Amino acid sequence: MAGQVYQSFGVGSPAERDFGFRDQIQRAAVSVMNNIAEGFERKSKKEFAHMLQIAKGSCGEVRSMFYLAEDLSYLAPESAFQFRNDALHLSRGIEALSKSLRN
Repeated sequence: MAGQVYQSFGVGSPAERDFGFRDQIQRAAVSVMNNIAEGFERKSKKEFAHMLQIAKGSCGEVRSMFYLAEDLSYLAPESAFQFRNDALHLSRGIEALSKSLRN
């Protein structure tokens, strides 16, 4: 997801000059993968599950930003919809993994 965000909102994109928007969505997207990695490296199921919940929150933030991207015409409605669905699918996967660690 982070790679897609960087490609969609980088240089040459309609959001190129909206530094606040770009920074926020890029940081949130990178946060998803970094929190999963950090949790895994802690070698504790409890801590991993906790970091997965943080990653899930960041995933929700990215989904929210895709709505804003559509509202600001940084993404076509079809693209924004697909990105939101991809992020929702990822969020559900994170939640499933988190639940399996808590059981």
